[in-house]
Amino acid sequence: MPGRQLSDLTWPEVQRHVAAGALLAVPVGSTEQHGPHLPLSTDADIALALCERLARARDDVLVAPCVPYGSSGEHAGFPGTLSIGQEALELLLVELVRSAADTFEHVLLVSAHGGNAEPVGRAVARLRAEARDVAVFLPSWRGGDAHAGRTETSLQLALHPSRLRMREAAAGNTRPLAELMPTLRAGGVHAASENGVLGDPAGATVAEGAALVRELTDQLVAQVSRWRAGRQAVAP
Repeated sequence: MPGRQLSDLTWPEVQRHVAAGALLAVPVGSTEQHGPHLPLSTDADIALALCERLARARDDVLVAPCVPYGSSGEHAGFPGTLSIGQEALELLLVELVRSAADTFEHVLLVSAHGGNAEPVGRAVARLRAEARDVAVFLPSWRGGDAHAGRTETSLQLALHPSRLRMREAAAGNTRPLAELMPTLRAGGVHAASENGVLGDPAGATVAEGAALVRELTDQLVAQVSRWRAGRQAVAP
């Protein structure tokens, strides 16, 4: 994507993109455990991939560097998880978008970690109350595992297969999420799953991951098209 990554550009180049109507897409992820087979960057990888595919589909999109930290306290106890909590994430996004709005009239947040949903929603509400044009996309999928199971494993197989340790892949707690919620609320993921997986990565395929990436990209492109056409993007 030459010329579409914000960090690769000079300020005069950004100025020219903005003069042509560019919006800024900000990927928001996390650095948290995803079982013994997936990298800590999984959520950030997904958010960045969707922003990059949006930029390929639309010529008015610049992609900001990914925000790699999120609200991941539920994954405490697994080495490597780095969480900044809900309040810090909310403030980070508010200040980041306020700064971005000095340059960009339109800012899109793409957050791929479910634990970020509440602080992202509060940040967007606050920014909209300040009359800033902010949209948010929270990718989700029906029927998939809750965490580090077949769905996310398939996504990473499609995006970054060299980062997986498939020999280490193993099922975690496969009970329905609704049944697990009391345990998760009381003690986090570690209390519900020794290996950090909520689901089973068995059967994950590149084809399934690629199909889901296409589906999510189509949803994102359609939402941004509605937003830019003057119909408000889906609220968080």
